[in-house]
Amino acid sequence: MTVETTLANETATGAEATQEQNQAEVKTYTQDEVDNMMARMRGSLTKKMESRYADLGDVDELREMKAQAEKRRQEEALKRGEFEKTLQELASKKDAEIQKRDQMIREYRVNTPLIDAAARYDSVNPEQVRTLLSKYVKLNDAGDEVEVVDDTNNVRYTDSGSLLTVDDFVKEWLELNPHFRRAGVSTTNSKSMMSAPKNGEIDLNGLDMTNPEHRKLYKEAKLKGLL
Repeated sequence: MTVETTLANETATGAEATQEQNQAEVKTYTQDEVDNMMARMRGSLTKKMESRYADLGDVDELREMKAQAEKRRQEEALKRGEFEKTLQELASKKDAEIQKRDQMIREYRVNTPLIDAAARYDSVNPEQVRTLLSKYVKLNDAGDEVEVVDDTNNVRYTDSGSLLTVDDFVKEWLELNPHFRRAGVSTTNSKSMMSAPKNGEIDLNGLDMTNPEHRKLYKEAKLKGLL
C-alpha cells in the first residue's frame, strides 16, 4: 500500500470519528423535561423578584390589600358622587325658591305699581303699558328699592337728585306717548253719576276703570251676579 493510500484511509477514518462524536454530543429532550426546566426557571425568577420585596410582606397579602384599597376608593368615589348630586339638588331647590321669591317681590314692587299708575293716568290699556315699561323698572341688588333705568341701563334721577319713581316715570311716558291715553278724560261730575247701580243694573259703558269707586262698583256687581 502506498503512502498516499494510507493517508487517505486515515483521513476518512478521522472524519467518521468526528461525525460520530458530534452526533453523540447532540441531545434531545422530552416535553416533560422542557416543562420542568421552564418551571424551575420561573420559580427562580419569582423567588428572585419576591426577595426584592420580602420586607413588604407576603405577596398574596399585598395583592389582597391592593384589591381592598381599590374597592374602598370606588366606594368613596360613589359616595362623593351621591353627595355632590345631593348638593346640586339642594342648590337647584334653593335657586327655585329664590326665583319664586324675587318674582313675588317684583310683582308687588314693580308690576302692580306700573299698572296702577297707568290706570290713574288714563292709559287705554294699563297692562300693555306695564309690558312696555317693565324692562325699565328693576329692583336694586339688595332687592329693597325700585329703580327706573334708561336704555343704557343707567339709573334715572329727578332734577332734585332723588330716584325717579314708578309713578313719575309712567306719567312722563304717557305724556310723551299720548296715543296710549284715553281720548277724553272723564270729569268729576261724570264719575259721580256712577255712584251706585240703578234698579239692580249697571251701565258698563259708563264705568271708568281708572276710578277706584267705579272699580269697586264693578267688583260688587260681579259678586252679586249683576254682570
